[in-house]
Amino acid sequence: MKLHTLSGLLALSLLVGCESTEQIVPDVPPAELYNDAQNQLQAGNWLTAIEKLEALDSRYPFGAYSEQVQLDLIYAYYKNDDLPLGLATIARFMRLNPTHDKMDWVLYMRGLTHMSQDRNFMHDIFNTNRADRDPEPVRKAFDDFKKLLQRYPNSPYAEDAQSRMVALKNRLADYDLATADFYLRREAWIAAINRCQELQKSFPDTQAARKCLPIQLSAYQALNLAEGIERTEALIQLNPVTRDTNN
Repeated sequence: MKLHTLSGLLALSLLVGCESTEQIVPDVPPAELYNDAQNQLQAGNWLTAIEKLEALDSRYPFGAYSEQVQLDLIYAYYKNDDLPLGLATIARFMRLNPTHDKMDWVLYMRGLTHMSQDRNFMHDIFNTNRADRDPEPVRKAFDDFKKLLQRYPNSPYAEDAQSRMVALKNRLADYDLATADFYLRREAWIAAINRCQELQKSFPDTQAARKCLPIQLSAYQALNLAEGIERTEALIQLNPVTRDTNN
């Protein structure tokens, strides 16, 4: 198929998609459309709610419901796992409304959305250990919740954010542990030691910090560094791995 023919078909499909969206969301007064969207949100019909909210947002971008529509979209996108759209809407809202009285909630939702980016439904189904996956969304979520606690310590979302930071900290520590183990298996002794020491410095109160000590010891033994071996053996004695995996 020729390139210009394919482009024409793609353009036609986009036009059909636009027309079908307009048919799904009839042209009704904004108050009626907003009420319909709220009913869909209450019922948990996220996709239908999103369609109506997006129609409101595009048809009445400066209307009476503009700010609330964006807040509702943030929530609906999150519930529907439309995470990139949710983050884009959050960025837009924060740019246009930097002093909004619900900014603590927006920060909280950004943290939740970043957390959800670390989840993969296939990993959930098969209960796969995800410790070696890129933790960048986790770092962003941790930073979001940290900002929430710093800026809005009395927020109703502060307590939950604090508890989530504990889980996120453990996730980041487990990633460092998996990385140190990877270096050890590749006989990259110095890299393994450096990652273990960084883990102990950044997340000293986690199980991963304790679990990395045998890795560090093995690397020092491979390098025949007596001082490092002695120091790490002492740390192992002082920091035994416990059964409580929450710390």
